Amino acid sequence: MARPQKFRLGELLVEQGLLSAAQLDAALAQQKNSGRKLGRVLVDGGIVTEERIATAIGRQLGIPYVDLRNHEVDAATAALLPETLARRFRVLVLEAGEGGVLVGMADPSDVFAYDEVTRAMRREVRLAVVAEGQLIAAIDRLYRRTEEISGLARELQRDLGASVVSFANEALDAGADDAPVVKLLQSLFEDAAQVHASDIHIEPQEQKLRIRFRIDGELHQQTELDSGVGPALALRLKLLSGLDISEKRLPQDGRFNVRLKLHAMDVRLSTMPTQYGESVVLRLLAQNTGLLDLSRIGMPPAMLEAYQRMIAHPFGMILVTGPTGSGKTTTLYATLAARNAPNVKIITIEDPVEYRLPGISQIQVNDRIELGFSRVLRSTLRHDPDIVLVGEMIDADTAQVGVRAAMTGHLMLSTLHTNDAASTPLRLLDMGVPQYMLASTLLGVIAQRLVRTICPACRQPYPLQAGDEAWLRNELGAEAQLPELWHGAGCAQCNGSGYAGREAIYEMLEMKPALVEALNGNDTPAFSRLARQQLVGRTMRAHAVARVLAGHTTVHEAMRVASQIDE
Repeated sequence: MARPQKFRLGELLVEQGLLSAAQLDAALAQQKNSGRKLGRVLVDGGIVTEERIATAIGRQLGIPYVDLRNHEVDAATAALLPETLARRFRVLVLEAGEGGVLVGMADPSDVFAYDEVTRAMRREVRLAVVAEGQLIAAIDRLYRRTEEISGLARELQRDLGASVVSFANEALDAGADDAPVVKLLQSLFEDAAQVHASDIHIEPQEQKLRIRFRIDGELHQQTELDSGVGPALALRLKLLSGLDISEKRLPQDGRFNVRLKLHAMDVRLSTMPTQYGESVVLRLLAQNTGLLDLSRIGMPPAMLEAYQRMIAHPFGMILVTGPTGSGKTTTLYATLAARNAPNVKIITIEDPVEYRLPGISQIQVNDRIELGFSRVLRSTLRHDPDIVLVGEMIDADTAQVGVRAAMTGHLMLSTLHTNDAASTPLRLLDMGVPQYMLASTLLGVIAQRLVRTICPACRQPYPLQAGDEAWLRNELGAEAQLPELWHGAGCAQCNGSGYAGREAIYEMLEMKPALVEALNGNDTPAFSRLARQQLVGRTMRAHAVARVLAGHTTVHEAMRVASQIDE
């Protein structure tokens, strides 16, 4: 195939009617000021999509445009080109056969990149054009480190030999950055970051060491390694966390930071003795995660308006409830971002500090030195804060100190592990908080869960099954008109799951006068009845159904989350 020819993107888009001359002049001026590529300026400005730019380039050069959202690319085929070249030149091998290879490029006019790829492939190269965003996502998905991890594990097993003791000395050595176990862990973290995993599970079995990633709330097996690698990984991770490496009989918790190619990550570690060795779970917290604006976290408009009024109070307590991994921290940080201002002092008490917030004093609790939530909270109140965030109402002492703080002129934000909003005030009463104090301080309770969202690349209409329709009509009424519903068919973008990402569903209980009166009178049956009445049509189940009808998630996902709420 002939080498690609250079062209001017702006002129090409104007010629093909995708851009006006005035839009091109404005984009060129912006490009000059920002230093970004013209195509990126146009896409970020919402003027032209990446897909339309790629299609126009394909027409100009006489090469096909390949939509990677619908084109299956085999990982072994992609691996014919080293990852370093693929990322450097924005190139992906799409197909390979006896007649050569089909290579997708974000910029097929890049003659230097074409020459380098041709030299590396050593076979005939045919070009296609692909959208840059799709290409980067495909590279992240396809260049998984499973083989690399397995190879490093074999190398580590050879180094360990028959004894782990020799490895301990190596791991303790400050210069051990090139040790196989370090490379293995680095590869694990990078692979987890590429697929946006929230947790890494390292689980010893009788014959194997199983490693799984939690992605969008679901566990996926990454690889299986030789069981002899497990003790070495656990040892190195405990060293990184400053834990007692000689103690293998008791659970331990720790934390450390890891720096990857593109960003830094906080890691929370928990070990647990099991039948076949120490199981390790690593919670991954990316330090560069941008905070969501409160208006974009997914609350229904009416609820958001009421919540914004609630958080504007100068004092009182607001609780966010739900199980671990339900997005409570995201909601609270979005709340802090909405209230953060030069004239407002905010202090947080967390375990761990998950996000860095400019202008806010954040405190990490440390049980090893008896620096717990309640002790830090007492000291915090002497620092004249306007808003205090306590990571969790973990015990009765913390709950009572928090309620007293809310009574004395502070806005208290915290979390609690309860199933729904209506049961949360009763849980605080069970923890020993006096009802008159709770009634005078509690402003409201948010309960939430996360539902998986439909993959946009393979989203398609979904014919309702009998069970799905029955469930929906039970929620909406027998006479409800059901719109066209959607699901993900499964594609390369979502690894066949049909889902990509998650969003929150909410319910909110406002402490209105009738509820306050019931609490003050210690009339818990009346309180429960009034709370349920307030939430009719505004529960998490109702929000999940609304997300289904809006085409954001599936009936099956709403049913799954609803069953968890019922439990």
